[in-house]
Amino acid sequence: MDRDELAKYLIEARIAGPVRTPREHNLANYRLLADRDPDYTFGLDFQGTWSFPEILALMAQRCGVEPDPGYDNGEDTINVQNTIERLDELARRVRTVARPGARVLLGTGHPTGLLAVHIELARWLRQSGAVVLRPEARWEEPEPSGRVRDRHVRYLAGVAVVTRGANLLHTHSPEPMRHMLAALADAGEPPPDLVIADHGFAGAAGAAGVPVVGFADSNDPALFVGEAEGLIEVCVPLDDNVPPHLYEPLSDYLLERLRNGS
Repeated sequence: MDRDELAKYLIEARIAGPVRTPREHNLANYRLLADRDPDYTFGLDFQGTWSFPEILALMAQRCGVEPDPGYDNGEDTINVQNTIERLDELARRVRTVARPGARVLLGTGHPTGLLAVHIELARWLRQSGAVVLRPEARWEEPEPSGRVRDRHVRYLAGVAVVTRGANLLHTHSPEPMRHMLAALADAGEPPPDLVIADHGFAGAAGAAGVPVVGFADSNDPALFVGEAEGLIEVCVPLDDNVPPHLYEPLSDYLLERLRNGS
């Protein structure tokens, strides 16, 4: 699949182009990040002021959302060319760890969506000789009800996800990656050569100074701000929770770039 074919497909699948994420949701999250709400920083600490207007301008540039703050309701967009450009850059970066002995850690807060892409990357990395890490991690986390629940990291085909009992959880929390990196340190192991992740998995890695590439939706500005500050190496803009099978052509495109180096 070439770039033009992929662009057409991504728009048809609503992974990019006009996306399902409502404009009002995007703007609300940009304001929450400007207020440094910890649920929206993904574990990152920023050097810049990053006011709401600055965040909106950055998201218009890097993600492709509508730049006009007066447009506050309805459909928003992700620039499909930005998506493909950053996919190409992500592939170039991932190829640098496709070698025997390289150590890579993968994690997703979207087990019903982006997990499918991460699994393909983990499989390709193992075939290339890289070590896909699986540090154990568990912790306690308070819920809105006030009850404290156990959380665990489990690995699906080499990709970390957060679980509660038999359930896979959607999460923005940086805690999983913090505990994963701590487990490596406690075992006397160095940090990964690269983290491939989204949500708080990516943010916590970037905050710890670990090289990280990943994916983010138009309503998750923290990783784009992190990329602007050099904390995240590559952030691919896309809808991060379409049905998993819809990511297959995107994964195929990535794998082709990884294999061929184009």
